[in-house]
Amino acid sequence: MSKQIIECVPNFSEGQNPEIINQITQAIESVEGVKLLHVDMGKATNRTVVTFAGSPLQVVEAAFLGIQKAAELIDMRTHKGEHPRMGATDVCPFVPVSGISMEECAKWAIVLAEKVGNELKIPVYLYEEAQPNKNRSNLSVIRGGEYEGFAEKIKLPEWKPDFGPSELPAKHGATVIGARDFLIAYNVNLNTKSTRIANRIAFDVREAGRVKREGNPYSGKVVKDENGEDVRIPGTLKSVKAIGWYIEEYGLAQISMNLTNYKITSVHKAFDEVCAKANERGVRVTGSELVGLVPLQPLLEAGKYYLEKQGRSVGVSEEELIHIAVESLGLNQLSPFNPQERIIEYVLQQQNKTALIDLTIKQFANETASESPAPGGGSVSALCGTIGISLGAMVANLSADKRGWEHRTAEFSVWAEKAQALKQQLLTFIDEDTQAFNAIMSAMQLPKSTEEEKNSRKAAIENASVYATEVPLKTMKVAFQCVDILRQMVEQGNQNSITDAGVGLLCIKTAVRGAYFNVMINAKGLSNKQQAAAFAEEAKQLLKENHTQIDAILQRVEEAIAF
Repeated sequence: MSKQIIECVPNFSEGQNPEIINQITQAIESVEGVKLLHVDMGKATNRTVVTFAGSPLQVVEAAFLGIQKAAELIDMRTHKGEHPRMGATDVCPFVPVSGISMEECAKWAIVLAEKVGNELKIPVYLYEEAQPNKNRSNLSVIRGGEYEGFAEKIKLPEWKPDFGPSELPAKHGATVIGARDFLIAYNVNLNTKSTRIANRIAFDVREAGRVKREGNPYSGKVVKDENGEDVRIPGTLKSVKAIGWYIEEYGLAQISMNLTNYKITSVHKAFDEVCAKANERGVRVTGSELVGLVPLQPLLEAGKYYLEKQGRSVGVSEEELIHIAVESLGLNQLSPFNPQERIIEYVLQQQNKTALIDLTIKQFANETASESPAPGGGSVSALCGTIGISLGAMVANLSADKRGWEHRTAEFSVWAEKAQALKQQLLTFIDEDTQAFNAIMSAMQLPKSTEEEKNSRKAAIENASVYATEVPLKTMKVAFQCVDILRQMVEQGNQNSITDAGVGLLCIKTAVRGAYFNVMINAKGLSNKQQAAAFAEEAKQLLKENHTQIDAILQRVEEAIAF
């Protein structure tokens, strides 16, 4: 089971005094094991979004300390800001990241809510997945009336807090705690200062839409249904909440959206829809901004979407897809968008400064040529496979962009995308092979003074050796999958690049045979001879099939270049 990781994204009602936010984040970071991922201060909204992550217990403790410090430092009696709010810590959601279900995440949110209510005496409302009463699970419904109106609202029986006192503490207000999926806070910039126009566009697109009126759609009498409820005209985007506001700091109006399920309404769909509605009202979209962190997937999808609209291949690198998304969405308009600081997967991943794949070609060559036994043949084999399929991706992209072949762009785009996925797998094996070798070295250094230590050391060496056999076998399997793509490029691709595909095949041939060497020598040292024989037999069959297929395809390359 993977380690349980929860992301927490508390929103604090302070965005103008960095000293207050520093004290809050210091309280959060005081919990060992918690990683502060991002701090996004909004001057005009007077609100700061903090993102951190850790194990459930760590996150509960860090969130509690952050809420406690916010209640101590923020005075809601003097707070003014554009964003709706009801307390010093306005909302504190838990988001499952890895190894944990939404149900478990919701239970931990309830643990925090009870702790905050009982120990800090702050009225707490549960929301989204942590709230069993779906009539009060929506954040905007809970927050209705905001801080100014909550002293009376909290006294209503239907708005009794889930935890904490039933009176609003004037200084720090109330808070909302819950569990939800990734919510993307996304603002689209307009070339107008008009809040009225921005709100009309927001009502056009948000799922809740606007109330239906007789005559004038903006000032006419509200239409009621048979139950006396307001009739609403739904907006065009599902799972989207939106309002319009003017940001003095930027001198422009924005459509401020919460994409509550980006799998239903993507970032690029929301952007394009706002562009369309703005255009209908004589307004132009000039760019957009993401608030806080964003998952990698919606940016990759946006990059592919805009490449497809341009009639180009989507089989490009992850970095290029992100670049296309950032430029197409105008995410750099108001401030630089740094993917390493804004994409949650990039921020969460351990920054291993010694990773082989982060070295330059020259550095990798120098490291390989040094007296150190690693990286060795296994890592170099994985590198050969990476280079080989990269050439396959190149030929696919060149073919997709070839003049006169526009009708085949989608076909080659698929091959390029498959090649990119295989490239990513082979890249990981470059470091994993060296890690497997190091694991054997570490096991061999274990103490062996007693019989128990000897047995423990022997088992550790065996386990490490199995792992060191499995890694190059994975390299063989993935590299072999590359053959079909390169075959297609030789037979169907741009013939001006047939030799590039040929070189790619030679790299794959080397990768498979080199990894085969590592499988065999590591299997030879295993104590479990039955398992060793199984590894060896699978490797031999892969080697034979790989060479047979590649040699036949290379003959086609030879024929094409013969004169």
